[in-house]
Amino acid sequence: MDMHDRLPALARALTLALCVAALAGCSLLTPAPGVHEPAPTTPPPPGAQTRVPDAPWAGATGEVLGSGDRLLVYLPRAGDTLRGLAARFLGQADKAWQIEEANGLRGVPIAGQPLVVPVVPRNPRGITTTGMQTVTVLCYHRFGAGNSKMIVSPARFEEQMAYLAGNGYHVVRLTDLQAFLAGERALPAKSVVITFDDGYESAYRHAFPVLKKHNFPATLFAFSDFIGAPDSLTWPQFEEMARSGLVDLQAHSKTHRNLAERKPDESEDAYRKLVDIELRTPRTVLEARLAPLGIQVRHFAYPYGSANEVVLDAMQRADYELGLTVNAGGNAFFAAPLMLRRTMIYGDHSLADFQARLQVQRPLGRP
Repeated sequence: MDMHDRLPALARALTLALCVAALAGCSLLTPAPGVHEPAPTTPPPPGAQTRVPDAPWAGATGEVLGSGDRLLVYLPRAGDTLRGLAARFLGQADKAWQIEEANGLRGVPIAGQPLVVPVVPRNPRGITTTGMQTVTVLCYHRFGAGNSKMIVSPARFEEQMAYLAGNGYHVVRLTDLQAFLAGERALPAKSVVITFDDGYESAYRHAFPVLKKHNFPATLFAFSDFIGAPDSLTWPQFEEMARSGLVDLQAHSKTHRNLAERKPDESEDAYRKLVDIELRTPRTVLEARLAPLGIQVRHFAYPYGSANEVVLDAMQRADYELGLTVNAGGNAFFAAPLMLRRTMIYGDHSLADFQARLQVQRPLGRP
């Protein structure tokens, strides 16, 4: 065997040596104070082999070479998949990205090349020596033809979603961002949330098929007085989107009034009562009509992105857990849950404009 033939074997040996070294010290690592990690799945003992065709992790049939408190080393076989490994060891196929990031992989694992499987997320806060992870929440309104900057053409939306899918971005749910802010869940390095405001029918006609094509989740914020009006989503359309498992329906007020503005002829007491009505009505309407689907309304997008102390106090009394503005930028782990940043996407944005608005990391400031 010449040197060229020995390179793959040498690479595997080096990888295994590094993995074993990592395992030797992994039991000394503990989660950062205040971070509540999910209970790790108990890995099989070293040398164990598993082949259960009917199990959800049937695509994980190789050998566990070693394990510790925070990671294990796995030797994949032909046919193994990262989603299968994630389902078996991390309890959820969608956590395959954790194995990808730990090994610098994109795609299918290589049979016979050891992999590190981080049983506990390595960096739930997303902080590195050069910066901190931020999550961009995108905000769309209408889709179709027209000159208004609030209308995004179907072709432009498809182009933007294809860019996310083809460039290593992970579209996560708003509830995933909530768990990230609470220190309960790590997110992929390039995470993005998609939201739609108001409840226009064009979101169903133009955006929903694209979400299904790419298997992207999204949140749709509806203001309840608009439901049933011309150009609005119908209840059957709401129900279809919710049943897909991709679209979460949440609140955007009752009338879409700017809640941060008190009218000159409005008393303080009347203004506070109105804010309460604007917050509570859409929850009541959505949860009552969609009760068979188990919809829970706990997130609120402020009309015009505006909130003040009166609105924030009412949000807490109404037990809303997230509030979204339209202040552009990414959300780091310390972002205020009731004042999340959200980036508007307009119809005249080019693909370069869209790319520039995907803020997934913020540099650390100098002391």
